[in-house]
Amino acid sequence: MSVSGSPVVARVGSSVYEVSPDEEFVFGRSSSCTVCLDPADVAISRHAGALSCENGAWFVVNRSASRNLVVVDDSHLRSVLGPGKRHLLQGPTRVLVQGSEPKPHVIEIEAPEGEPAILRDSSTGLATVTGVGVALTFEEKLALVALFAGYLQKGELYDPYPRTYEAAAKRLGWPRSTLLKKIEYLRTRLTRAGVPGMSGNNALLNLAEHVLTLRLVVEDDLRLIGK
Repeated sequence: MSVSGSPVVARVGSSVYEVSPDEEFVFGRSSSCTVCLDPADVAISRHAGALSCENGAWFVVNRSASRNLVVVDDSHLRSVLGPGKRHLLQGPTRVLVQGSEPKPHVIEIEAPEGEPAILRDSSTGLATVTGVGVALTFEEKLALVALFAGYLQKGELYDPYPRTYEAAAKRLGWPRSTLLKKIEYLRTRLTRAGVPGMSGNNALLNLAEHVLTLRLVVEDDLRLIGK
């Protein structure tokens, strides 16, 4: 294990840990872990996972032989990390450890990140271009934030699925048809610009992944819809 690189910060509840590159941060059910999540919950592996540094890069590693971890990356997208797998940490990341209780244990991690190249309006700070030359109107921005607000929430409010058109339109005080037309028109323009997956059964999920990955909507944008 390399000792080069910068430390990361891990938060579990009210506890904060600074982890240096020559350390390993282990979480699970065992009392030998850096953080013992719940010694009585057998649904949590004894050593569920760890944060480790290799050649200056930080990873979260699934140490369990049978249970998955869930990783929420800096784009607010959720992925499943299987036993024995590892995930490169880039920017703010959350690791969810599911025990026997409905509410998972959450490890919040602050790791180094690269700054994405996003064009923003100089007066509002809002992202204005999708990354493929398709400009967003302010109303389209509102529609996207309303649809994907669940991804942008923290803690128990995090919900990595688009809202329904009805729910998003109600949040904005719009007719459903207005919001639907704006999103359909945006998807059409993205398709013409060469963005795949903007039609079909998974179009809304693909749109969420596209705009979240490019940071066209971010957590601060929740203020636009009063959240």
